[in-house]
Amino acid sequence: MSDLTLRQIKKSFGRTEVLHGIDLDIQSGEFVSLLGASGCGKTTLLRIIAGLERVSGGTVSIAGKDVTSLPPEKRDIAMMFQSYALLPHLTVAENVRFPLRMRGQGSREEQAERVVKALDTVQLAHLADRRIRQLSGGQQQRVALARAIVSSPQVLLLDEPLSNLDARLREEMQVELMEIHNKLGLTTIFVTHDQEEALSLSDRVVLLNDGQIEQQGSPRAIYSAPETGFASFFLGAANLLPVTVEDGPVARFADDQVLALPETQTERGERMLLLRQEDLKIVPADTDGALKARVAIRVFLGARHRYMLDLAGQRISLNAPNSVLVEPGDEVGLTIDPEQLRVLAR
Repeated sequence: MSDLTLRQIKKSFGRTEVLHGIDLDIQSGEFVSLLGASGCGKTTLLRIIAGLERVSGGTVSIAGKDVTSLPPEKRDIAMMFQSYALLPHLTVAENVRFPLRMRGQGSREEQAERVVKALDTVQLAHLADRRIRQLSGGQQQRVALARAIVSSPQVLLLDEPLSNLDARLREEMQVELMEIHNKLGLTTIFVTHDQEEALSLSDRVVLLNDGQIEQQGSPRAIYSAPETGFASFFLGAANLLPVTVEDGPVARFADDQVLALPETQTERGERMLLLRQEDLKIVPADTDGALKARVAIRVFLGARHRYMLDLAGQRISLNAPNSVLVEPGDEVGLTIDPEQLRVLAR
């Protein structure tokens, strides 16, 4: 059963249309990430689901009920904002209880029990009497999450909740979000511009581009089988190079180098070749069958190096372990398993 159904959702601000007829079904208990660059419409879509923005066209249904014209408090949703929106004059427990008190859900004793349960879930029960200003950023993030789940909403909306955290804490919270979702099973919609967050957390990723759904699917499927150039570039920062696919089948580059393609590649003509950074291997320049490229830039990233190379008049990038060390200006070979290649329309 679908917990959330969107049909032909459109939104305009003045003469600018930012959503162009979004259709989406989200199943009960599913964790779905809305992924895309800034300005693609993902936060606007989330705010429409929450009832914080009016649609210019289309319908929003939650658990089979049309809620398009209902205010947020009538939709059985909870939303965690990027800024957390906590109330500094209240304690942690009072912040978590706030939505229950506003909606009149349960007696005071029942509300207190639900607050304790929510704080236990985010491992903050021991800080129930603290003021918000006494908490770290990570603790405030957990309070906001506890407040969002305390009412056991039909749909949980998360608007880039990890963006204000440092890298290490962000990784820890990704794990906690997965654990909490597995424990509670809430239907969850997570907005992010970070592809790693979307791929690691989600049952399904919905990639938005310019107010439309570019592609959607499981994290593994959408990463390994991008259907468009935009999806290829955004998910994994793949290298896209123009080639001519010829009999063989082979891909011929602008400098007449050729690369063997899988036998299943049947289309010929002008195409784009997708080379993922992690699939490319640096080898000696004279290696049989290797593409020849020249190292332009080397960047040390701790556990690995990122190299920028010039290949057939195009700049590409790849990541290599520290055991592979070449210098800017060196000519190198590049190999890739033909089965890892993808050919897209030009």
